[in-house]
Amino acid sequence: MKIAFHPEAMREFLEAIDFYEYSESGLGFDFSNEIRTTIRNILGYPNAWPQLSKDVRRCLVNRFPYGVLYSVERDEILILAVMNLRRHPDYWKERH
Repeated sequence: MKIAFHPEAMREFLEAIDFYEYSESGLGFDFSNEIRTTIRNILGYPNAWPQLSKDVRRCLVNRFPYGVLYSVERDEILILAVMNLRRHPDYWKERH
């Protein structure tokens, strides 16, 4: 199965990397690694994480207040949001 990012989810991911790297050198790299580990977990167990709606799930990220929101499509995992958990919880819904 392959991974695809909604354009806004990719933007969120890159902006968060920049934010953490600006905050402390190397922290953006650490954040990126945690997101990649989370995505590998999703690929390994796509139906293991809690559902937020009928076809959207969320996998929490270690060390950072983020979750990866995704849907399991026919031949791919679609990342809908790299969500800061302190943000309004429904902001991503128009993406799916």
